[in-house]
Amino acid sequence: MKRLKLLALLAVFALFAAACGGSDSDTEEATTTDDDTTEVAASDDGDEEAMDDEAMDEEEEEEAPAEAEDEAPAASTAGQGGELTLLQWQAPSQANVLLSGGTKDALAASLVIEPLARFDPDGVLQPALAEFIPTAGNGISDDLTEITWTLKDVLWSDGTPFTADDVVFTYEYCSDEATGCSLDLTTVASVEAVDDRNVKITFNDPKPFPYDQFVGYLNPIIQRAQFADCVGAAAAACSDQNFAPVGTGPYMVVELRPEDTVTYEFNPLWRGNAQGEPFFGNVTIKGGGDAEAAARSVLEIGEADYAWNLQVAPEILNPMADAGNGEVIVSFTANVEHINLNQTDNRADGDLRSNWDGGNNPNPFFTDNPEFARALSLAINRDELVIVGYGDTGIPTCNIWPVGQQSTNNDWCLTQDIDEANAILDGLGYLDTDDDGVRELSDGTPLEFDYATSTNAVRQSNQDLIKGYWEDIGVIANMKNEDASLFFDGTCGSDACIWKFFFDIEMFTNGSTLPDPASYLGNWRTSEIPTLESSWGGSNMPRISNAELDATWEELNAASIDDPSRNDLVIRVNDIISAESGGVIPLISRGSVSAKANSLNTAGALNGWDSEYWNIHEWTRE
Repeated sequence: MKRLKLLALLAVFALFAAACGGSDSDTEEATTTDDDTTEVAASDDGDEEAMDDEAMDEEEEEEAPAEAEDEAPAASTAGQGGELTLLQWQAPSQANVLLSGGTKDALAASLVIEPLARFDPDGVLQPALAEFIPTAGNGISDDLTEITWTLKDVLWSDGTPFTADDVVFTYEYCSDEATGCSLDLTTVASVEAVDDRNVKITFNDPKPFPYDQFVGYLNPIIQRAQFADCVGAAAAACSDQNFAPVGTGPYMVVELRPEDTVTYEFNPLWRGNAQGEPFFGNVTIKGGGDAEAAARSVLEIGEADYAWNLQVAPEILNPMADAGNGEVIVSFTANVEHINLNQTDNRADGDLRSNWDGGNNPNPFFTDNPEFARALSLAINRDELVIVGYGDTGIPTCNIWPVGQQSTNNDWCLTQDIDEANAILDGLGYLDTDDDGVRELSDGTPLEFDYATSTNAVRQSNQDLIKGYWEDIGVIANMKNEDASLFFDGTCGSDACIWKFFFDIEMFTNGSTLPDPASYLGNWRTSEIPTLESSWGGSNMPRISNAELDATWEELNAASIDDPSRNDLVIRVNDIISAESGGVIPLISRGSVSAKANSLNTAGALNGWDSEYWNIHEWTRE
């Protein structure tokens, strides 16, 4: 696969890879450069093959059968590598990530449905269903309001052609608010098919970074023919479609058992079959258990090939790796373990519970109270959290965007200061009037909260430490541990899911799948607040509604990649989210940690910017 380097886009992010590699002290960095040139290497392999075929037909017809026989063995090797076993202890709920947005579901879907383009482990954009990456003058309009993608000539797994109309349908599907689609289309004015092989996206305003829509494993294309009757309110009930979408990827779903297993078989119509891809004929994703058990299965027991999301304490993980059956692999990108403080009233009755209601349902403790959040943050010893829970796979951070030219405005959080935290709470009038060790509001309501996270040994150890820190300042946290499959269930079928946020406080990790900070930081806009009316769709889980954040993000989103003020805007939006909103407390810049068996060749480094299975068609058994 030829690497496509982008004009303005990847000049900014070219140095992301320099800091990647599992160091215990470096995160990935985005650095602006003066280089505004590009090398466009649109893949022409298909055209060359087509010309060769034509020449053969015209000049060497008698030799055609012999050449076909020579090629047959290569094609027949696809799917001949046996079974691949992947452990996702947070088991998938469905394979239509557009209705989820959760990583566990997105990973399961990435074997089947594909975007127009995806990022490689270095943060470089690569074509998937697109022939090449559009650039200025080659697909992107001069005024930056349009991007035209040229599509590969590929088939859906049911044998029908993939066309621009399928991209248009995906837009229509996600444009209907009742669908509850996770794809952000707020900047898009229209998506139209120029012809079967070209699709044009028009933006409401100039878009310096036009690679948000239909790019990355969270934003794939679905087939119109299969999902035509699943738009709007009907979407969630389309179990057959959501569990087993027709795809263009290397695999097809055979069976999906929610919160349990997904089984796949290789797609005989996959465009790489002639090159012997994919190697494995069958893939099984197994859920259940926990991160420690998953790590043990790969590193010690050797009964699985790959294990994802190994949030395991270093004193447990490292001896497993020493057993010699596999290796731990790490990638640092923009993943941050953080605390959300609910800005809506979790204790309200009925439909108002944690529902934003246009800002009319405020949380009595946290809404418009950034100083309270600052006190809670100052009480936390982040160095201790890293030592206990992460080792070389975590770095203390005060920022929700921990890569590139990071903000230093919030570095006060790196030093625990119990005295300052107590002084802030005293100043707010939160006093322990009855001398029971718990502060109260002026009306006598104690500072006592439900603090939820997923069931995981590392999270429980960190949760316990934070509970103790907060007790030192007179705040009580009642720990809630929810099964990961429910906590991260993008369908929100359970009251435990993070989007409903039926708690006071929740802790988890999320991060960007795009190396562009604007796209990611937009997740905390007012328009992204999950609501009952949107079926809890939206990325702004703490329900932050901040006019300055919204306005500054609009400036950031409109700023050209090489605008010298752009990084200042990134820092400003980060600071509002991370320290001034009262809704987010960043804790740890987390490396993505997985494990693979020694016998498994994953054809490259762990990809922290896209699906870890982004190149699964290239995986082989050694």
